[in-house]
Amino acid sequence: MKLYITYIFMLISGLSFAQDKDKERERQLALESAKNYVYEGNELIDADNYINAEMEYRKAISQAPSVVAGSYNLGNTYYDKGNYEEALYRHTEAAKNATSKIEKHNAYHNIGNVLMKEELCKEAVEAYKNALRNDPNDDETRYNLAIAKECAAQQKQEQDKEEENKDEDKENEDKKEDKKEDKKKEDPKDKGDQDKKDGEDQKDEDGKPKDEKDQGKGDKKEDKRQEGQPKPQPGQLSPQQIKNLLEAMNNQEQKVQEKMNAEKQKGAKIKTEKDW
Repeated sequence: MKLYITYIFMLISGLSFAQDKDKERERQLALESAKNYVYEGNELIDADNYINAEMEYRKAISQAPSVVAGSYNLGNTYYDKGNYEEALYRHTEAAKNATSKIEKHNAYHNIGNVLMKEELCKEAVEAYKNALRNDPNDDETRYNLAIAKECAAQQKQEQDKEEENKDEDKENEDKKEDKKEDKKKEDPKDKGDQDKKDGEDQKDEDGKPKDEKDQGKGDKKEDKRQEGQPKPQPGQLSPQQIKNLLEAMNNQEQKVQEKMNAEKQKGAKIKTEKDW
């Protein structure tokens, strides 16, 4: 019985070992295949055949994502074509799958380059820092980091100024709105004060309306005139009417006299042209 159990255990162990060996063999084959695809892609890049090179790099990634060269070189291909979004994705993929410091350094360095093209300077600073953590002696990365820092500082200064201008514009707009509100509040009061002032101008010191007082004066004056003179009887002219009539007759007579004198002067004019 013990021999039987031992035999079964050895059989299972053998099968497991064989399966692991098969898996390792498959992994090695996939790695070799991926490397071959990368090699073919590199050859096509040298021949400026970017389309087919992209296809080979994609095959390499599909066969073995751990082969960082596939993602890395594909990212470089997209970078050269100006497709920075896809280039960033592939270099990030390479940085994630990288196992050595040199691979991580190269991936992060290129991520920084892509971010600088996208004018994401603050993010580029962090990418270059990650690259230097894996290779502190790379002078090119240090130089790019200095440029990225300067760019990030300038962008921050411009952003702060823009925010300040927005705050000033908002403050000015609020002031305008406050003035409008104040004007709306003041207008009814001013109108009421003006109406009150106009009303006071229409009254005298006794508090009565001026028009009414003047009308009262006119009435009194008319009554006084009528009281000082005898009222005309029906069918008779008043003394004032007689006076006005005499003055009109004199004026008419004077006009007639002036017209006759003018005719006399006209008749004495010397003619210079002969009549036919």
